Amino acid sequence: MKKTLKIIGLILALAFISCIIWVFIKTKDRHPDYWVDLDLEGEQNEILAGFSKVSITPTYFETWTDANGDAQYNPEDGDTFEDKNQNGEFDAIWLAGFQNNRPAQGVLDSLWARTMVLDAGNIKMALCVIDMIGFGNDEIISTRKLIEAQIPWIDYVIIASTHVHSSPDLMGMWGPSSFKRGVNPEYLDQVQRGIVKSVEEAYKSLRPAEFKFAEETDRLKPLVGDTRPPVILDASLRLMQVLDRETGETLGTIMNWGNHPETLWSQNIQISSDFPSTWRDGVENGISLSDSMSIDGFGGVAIFLNGAVGGLMTTHPSMPIQDPISGEELLEPSPEKMKAQGDILAQITLETLADTSLNTFSKLNLRLKAKSFALPLDNKLFQLAAVIGIFDRGFVSWKKIRSEIAIWELGPASFLHVPGELYPEILHGGIESPEGADFGIEPVEVPAINALTSGQFRFFGGISNDMIGYIIPKSQWDVEPPYTYDYEDRPYGEINSVGPETAPILHQELKSLLQDFYKKNPQ
Repeated sequence: MKKTLKIIGLILALAFISCIIWVFIKTKDRHPDYWVDLDLEGEQNEILAGFSKVSITPTYFETWTDANGDAQYNPEDGDTFEDKNQNGEFDAIWLAGFQNNRPAQGVLDSLWARTMVLDAGNIKMALCVIDMIGFGNDEIISTRKLIEAQIPWIDYVIIASTHVHSSPDLMGMWGPSSFKRGVNPEYLDQVQRGIVKSVEEAYKSLRPAEFKFAEETDRLKPLVGDTRPPVILDASLRLMQVLDRETGETLGTIMNWGNHPETLWSQNIQISSDFPSTWRDGVENGISLSDSMSIDGFGGVAIFLNGAVGGLMTTHPSMPIQDPISGEELLEPSPEKMKAQGDILAQITLETLADTSLNTFSKLNLRLKAKSFALPLDNKLFQLAAVIGIFDRGFVSWKKIRSEIAIWELGPASFLHVPGELYPEILHGGIESPEGADFGIEPVEVPAINALTSGQFRFFGGISNDMIGYIIPKSQWDVEPPYTYDYEDRPYGEINSVGPETAPILHQELKSLLQDFYKKNPQ
C-alpha cells in the first residue's frame, strides 16, 4: 500500500513538474535580446519621404474560384466550409472582433499595409499601418527583424493597426471557440511579408518632400459616438499631406481620427477594411457627389491612423449616416452605410486640405524617442489564453509582458504612439471617480497626456506597436457591483483589458518619456 502511494505521489510530482515546464515553455520570452531605447535627432531638415501600399488581403480566398473565375464556394447554395476543406476539417479564416466563430465568407474590399518612410539623414523611420484589429508586440518585433534583414538602414519601424473588426484574427482570441486559437499561420506570414514589402517599396520611392498640416475639430463629431460615460471624444481630424518638393504632387496623406472601424457591425461575414476603404480611396482618387459635382483626389497613398478609441468610440447601429450623394439616411449596418461614412470623411479631408491659407513646410527637424516597458498581465482570462496558446505571447518576467511607446516630432506636429485602445479622457482630460467604481480613488492619470505634449498639431496613434486592449482610468475601473453609471453588469472594457494597473503604469511611462523628450529639446 505504501509503495503504491509512493508511486502515485511520484507520478503526481512528475506531472506537476511537467506542467510547470510546459507553462514555462509556452510563456517564455520570445525576444529576450530585444528592448527598445531610442533617442534620435535628424542631422538635416530637408526631409525625404516615400509612400507605398501593399495588399494583405488573404490569398486563401483565391482557391475559392475555378480556372474560369467562377465561385466554387457559395453559401446561398448551401455550401459549407466542411465542403471546401479537403481534409474534412473546419479550416476557416476567422474574423476578429465582436464574437468567436465568425468565419469569413468572402471579400468585400481589400486589406492593406500602407507605409510612410521619412529620411532625415541620420534618422530613417517608417510608419506602417495595417488593416487589422491589432498586432501583438512579439509579432511586431519578429516583423522588424525581417525588415532589418532586408533594409538594415531603417532605424525604427512603427507598426500600427486600424483596429478594423472585419479583418482576420491575428491576436488569437476570435477562433471557432474561446479555447481554440484563431490565427491562420500562413496568413500571419503573408501579413508579415506584406509589411516588409511595403516598407521596402516606400523606402525605394523616397523623394524630397514638403509638408502641410491641418486639423478639423467639429465636422466629424456626428460620425462617432461614445458608448460609456464620461462622454469625451477624440473626434478631431488631424491631417498631414506630404508633397513632392520638386513636382508639387501628393506623395501621401496621413488621416488621424479616433473611431472603431466597425460600421459593418457584428453580422458582417465578409473581409473588409470598413470605412477606411472608401475614405482612403476618395482621398486618393476623388469623389463624385452628383452628376454635376465632384471633388478631385490628391493621388498618392492615403493612410488612416486610428486615435483614442477606448470608451468605446464607435459608429453604432443607432447612429444614422446620411449618404452625401443620395441624401438617404442610413441606420442599419450595411456596405452602403459604411461607404457613405467613408465618402463623408473623404469629402471633409479633401476640403480641409484645400484651404489655401495652410502653410507648407519644406524644412523641418525630425526627432524621435521610443522605449519598451513591462506591463503586468493581471487579466486571469488573458493569462490562461497565454498558457494554453490562444495568445502566442511571451512573458519577460513573472506574469509581465513587453510593450512599447514612442513619440516623434516633425516641425509643428507631434506624433504619440500608444499600444492599445486609450480612453480619450486620459488623452484630453475629464477622468471621473464615479460612485460604484472598485477602488474609490481620485483620478490617477493626471495631467492629461495632451497637456504634456507639444506641437501645434498633436497626432495620436492608438493600437501602435502592440495591442493590449482597453486602457481604462483606474478611478473608473469597475468589475465588482455596485456598478458605475447604473450599469446592470460590468462594463465591456474591463473584460478586454490587461488589468487595472495598465493605465497608471502607461501614463507614468508616457510622462517620463515626454519629460525626457522635451528636456533635451525644450518646448
